[in-house]
Amino acid sequence: MALQTRFTETFGVEHPIVQGGMQWVGRAELAAAVSEAGGLGIITALTQPTPDDLRREIERARTLTSKPFGVNLTILPAITPPPYAEYRKAIIDSGVKIVETAGYKPQEHVDHFKEHGIKVIHKCTAVRHALSAERMGVDAISIDGFECAGHPGEDDIPGLILIPAAADKVKIPMIASGGFGDARGLVAALALGAEGINMGTRFMCTKESPIHQKVKEQIVANDERATNLIFRTMHNTARVAKNAISDEVVAIERRGDAKFEDVKDLVAGVRGRVVYETGDPDYGIWSAGMIQGLIHDIPTCAELIARIVGEAEEIIAGRLARLAGLKSLTPA
Repeated sequence: MALQTRFTETFGVEHPIVQGGMQWVGRAELAAAVSEAGGLGIITALTQPTPDDLRREIERARTLTSKPFGVNLTILPAITPPPYAEYRKAIIDSGVKIVETAGYKPQEHVDHFKEHGIKVIHKCTAVRHALSAERMGVDAISIDGFECAGHPGEDDIPGLILIPAAADKVKIPMIASGGFGDARGLVAALALGAEGINMGTRFMCTKESPIHQKVKEQIVANDERATNLIFRTMHNTARVAKNAISDEVVAIERRGDAKFEDVKDLVAGVRGRVVYETGDPDYGIWSAGMIQGLIHDIPTCAELIARIVGEAEEIIAGRLARLAGLKSLTPA
């Protein structure tokens, strides 16, 4: 059997598995490997220093795969925002046909992408935001539960509730994000009403992931408790790997009346980039989700996707069929 959903049909991919955009991680080699394996790989636009660098990264991905891949554009409030319009133009000029948007009020970007025939997946953390994005005209939703790495929003709703709550109201295809990394998660997401899964931390821990081997080994060694929630008191919650730096940030916040200036040097993005480049997991803040507790190896993307899809098919056609009193759908 094959796991074909509205998501795979709409976006022209073989398997309902997406590699979400990740700062410093979503580069051509990872995105192409995911797409080659039948999933949907995503290049992270703002990992590239300039729009021209993004153009070159897109072309590099095309030398590695002929299959569909997308680009993530995350819009966040900033004192000096990136030149979003220029990054958007680079995506359009490069002929990319799938974009993952995330962040703050993407209407302008969605409209421009849609004018050029680009399909848009919007990543969000609440049902109300998903419905707003649906009204904006996006083609699919990626709904991000509290278990996720990065920004889970401020509602603290885990996927077991968030996914079916969104599925009850969202009419367009929806993929589930946050806490997914194996076949059981994929089957659960489908049962809860999603039409695929988005994986970040799990794809960080693959052979093609462009981060240091020691960081991958740290992810394997970590369990589901090895994350911290920072910026809670600043109402900009982020889930990151538990280490000496994130422990210090949490301690500063717990003292009360913390301001961003009090932790700015600790959480600087360049320090997180150094973690990925040098393999010192305690040097800075880096994103990781609770799914670490279910990550036990460092496979290729092809091995990982084949395993997830194969085992998901076995669960559906075998165990679940038997529980329902049906004859196993698995060939003898």
